[in-house]
Parts: sequence; C-alpha cells; structure tokens
Amino acid sequence: MRKIRIASILLLSILVLIGMSENSFAIIDITFEGLQDQEPILDYYNGGFGGSGSGPGPNYGIAFSGDSLAIVSGTEGGAGNFSSSPTMPTIAFFLNGAGDVMDVPAGFTTGFSFYYSSPFYSGEVDVYSGLDGTGDLLASLVLPVTPSEPGTPECPYGDYCPWVTTGVAFSGTAQSAIFAGVADYIGFDNITLGSDVPVGAPEPATIILLGFGLAGLATLRKKI
Repeated sequence: MRKIRIASILLLSILVLIGMSENSFAIIDITFEGLQDQEPILDYYNGGFGGSGSGPGPNYGIAFSGDSLAIVSGTEGGAGNFSSSPTMPTIAFFLNGAGDVMDVPAGFTTGFSFYYSSPFYSGEVDVYSGLDGTGDLLASLVLPVTPSEPGTPECPYGDYCPWVTTGVAFSGTAQSAIFAGVADYIGFDNITLGSDVPVGAPEPATIILLGFGLAGLATLRKKI
C-alpha cells in the first residue's frame, strides 16, 4: 500500500510540475480592449486598473509605463486616426518620451510579436532580460515604415491602416520590452508573448511592407 501511495504522490507532483511549466510558457495576447480612449494602460494587465479606472483587467503580471496609452478608433467615437486593427477598436500608443515600457517580472520566453502601423516614421522594439530595459538585450526589431491606405475598402477610416505583423524568437527569459518610435506616430496592437507570430496572424511570421514618402504627415491621435 505504501508503494502505491508514494507512486501516487510522485505522479501528482509530476502533473503539477507539468501544469506549472505549461502556464510558464503560455501564449499571452494583449489586445487593449476594455480600456478607454487615451487611458494610461498602467496595471490593467496586472489584474489592476487603467489610469481612468477601467478594470480590473486580466492578471497577466504585466505592467506598462505611465506614458503608454490606449486609444479608440474614430470609427467608434474615439480620437484614434486608424481603422481595421486586428482587434478593433482599441490599440496602444504613446504621446511623450521615447516609447512604451512593458514590464513582465515573472518573465516570458520563446518569442515576442505584435501588429503595428507607422506610415511616416520607422520604429524599434527591444527585448531585455531585466525590468525597465535593463540586463541583456535578447532581441531587437527594426520597424520599417508601413503603408497608409485611407479610404480603401480595407482601410475605411484614418491614415493608420493597414496593420503589419512582425515578431522574433529569442533564447533566455525576458522581463521587459521597449516600444520605440516617434511619439504619436506609431501604434501597436495584439502584443503576443511566447510566440514570434501574433495571435490570429497569417503566415509567414514577419510581413514587412514599405510605405511611401512623408508628405501630409498625420498623427495617430486626431487633433480636435
């Protein structure tokens, strides 16, 4: 009987470890839905609240810097100069500083990916082993200028459309990512942790399209 009991305990321990391992490598998809127009994201994805009181959001253990904002498309009454993002009507952007900081204290592995739109300036995303962009640089993505096709069937509203996917696989455990570009001129959506392909994205993993010129610059946030 004792041997059977010990074997049962060992089996239960193995199953618990497998479950923990699966949770550690779970793919997380951040869509920014549930946040208000121009609301600081803050701890919404840490089981807490956005800067305007939205929440509590999903407890993914993820926090964003204070200059990281959600914005709702003008098609739904928000200030966003975009349409046809992968999970309408809300995306992320920043108005101040060099970019958004995303901290994941528990860490994430395997890969990192997202959609973005930046029709006037290029951007960059760097993944680090420590919090707040510290430690080792594990991966770096240069974000080329994307097309702008306002008024087309695919892009019925705004200058920030279509949306382009990009991603990268890396070794090690990351605790932060820095989303950089020109403030108010780049937007992000469906940030995916644990995969180099964003959730719902078609193959191949990386689709890079080049835009044209800088004439008629339009910010991501509509000026009122």
